[in-house]
Amino acid sequence: MAQRKGCLIGCGVALVLGIGLAVVAVFGMGKVLDLADKTLVDPKVYEAVKAGDAESEVRAKLPSGDSFVKSALKEGGPPQPEGSTCSWYLAGGDPRNGKETVLRFCFKDGKLAEKAEYPMA
Repeated sequence: MAQRKGCLIGCGVALVLGIGLAVVAVFGMGKVLDLADKTLVDPKVYEAVKAGDAESEVRAKLPSGDSFVKSALKEGGPPQPEGSTCSWYLAGGDPRNGKETVLRFCFKDGKLAEKAEYPMA
């Protein structure tokens, strides 16, 4: 009887751990999809916009950019133009030389002041 009780406890623990891992996996997938939805920009969009374009028109083509990786995207890029407000994104598509590409759009006075492309640090 004691042996059977120990087996039931072991199976119960395994079941709880399995359910916990499934929940973590679903949560993780949700975060990855959320990240992709908020930070990935098609490289064609990057190429299409030019310095001097209206900020509202450029932002209409971009995702929100609000994600938990925003601070990591800021690292390793060129200096931000003085007095500008910038947004950072990941380039969609294949990584270059094994590294993701960061796309930065900086706005000043209602226009796209500068765009920059650099490998993620």
